[in-house]
Amino acid sequence: MEQDMKQKVNNVGIDLAKNVFHLVGTDTRGTILWRKRLARNALMPFMAQLPPVTIGMEACGGSHYWARQFRQQGHDVKLMAPQFVKPYVKSNKNDMRDAEAIAEAVTRPTMRFVPIKEVDQQDIQALHRIRARLMKERTALINEMRGLLGEYGIVLPKGVTQLRKGLLGKLEEEQAKLTPLIEELFHRLFNELVKLEEQIAYYDAKLKAMATSHPECLRLLTIPGIGPLSATALVAAMRDASAFKNGRQFAAWLGLVPRQHSTGGQTNLLGISKRGDSYLRKLLIHGARATLRWADLKTDRRSQWIRELIARRGSNRAAVAVANKNARIVWALLSRGGVYQEAAD
Repeated sequence: MEQDMKQKVNNVGIDLAKNVFHLVGTDTRGTILWRKRLARNALMPFMAQLPPVTIGMEACGGSHYWARQFRQQGHDVKLMAPQFVKPYVKSNKNDMRDAEAIAEAVTRPTMRFVPIKEVDQQDIQALHRIRARLMKERTALINEMRGLLGEYGIVLPKGVTQLRKGLLGKLEEEQAKLTPLIEELFHRLFNELVKLEEQIAYYDAKLKAMATSHPECLRLLTIPGIGPLSATALVAAMRDASAFKNGRQFAAWLGLVPRQHSTGGQTNLLGISKRGDSYLRKLLIHGARATLRWADLKTDRRSQWIRELIARRGSNRAAVAVANKNARIVWALLSRGGVYQEAAD
């Protein structure tokens, strides 16, 4: 009987965890055939006994690993954002009801799915995450140093470069204001900053090497405002452009399109939605700001459009608009190939 139910199953919803997994199997009509609670070491042997099925999971820690494992067994794996699964949870929440909700949500024709990352994409993403943490630590350290210096009446110009170049000289110049203990502490903080910057430089070099050797990154580097950081982060997040219907959908996924609150046939557009990956959005907007700085020195059509946009809407909105345009160009290059070419005047 149990073997027959395994053969009839069409969809499987899996609530992922570290050690104990909850599974719900349904047929083509959505009827629940079985519920399972499996330990981590029993999950793969159980799934290997099933015929090829559609597996639904929430996109979370470890989901891309399991998706690749199940895909090797011939299953069709779909990852979904947790907020899209939540409406299907009935009554009180528990792990088995979560699995039921996932099994139902994966069958919805309008459900949006998360692209499955390959191992090399996760490698690149790990580099970005470590670098981002180090950058936060550096910012916190610099703020701490400036705050402590201010307590002793010592002020340095803004910027990490100014702090790095001028701190030791300033400590020597203002030595009369400092006790031996605090002077020693500032030297230790400075050494800590130097070590942090060495680590950041290591990850920058790694990402730059990847960007200059990866064919998809090389195409993205031809876009004004896209550098090694943005190119590698974009490839790590989205290599399969077919996950999006067009460039606007990709820009919307990054939160670079207006929020909409419309009713009664009246369209009401608000500020950008800021949905999706905030790290990618930040990189694109920073790259767009760099593009704005050089727009006055160029005469091509894109630079003319940027200058007109700045005059009409201001530099902040112009930066978001350029980031939106770059996101659409990224989608076009990843989906159709080729490199970016500026439009003729």
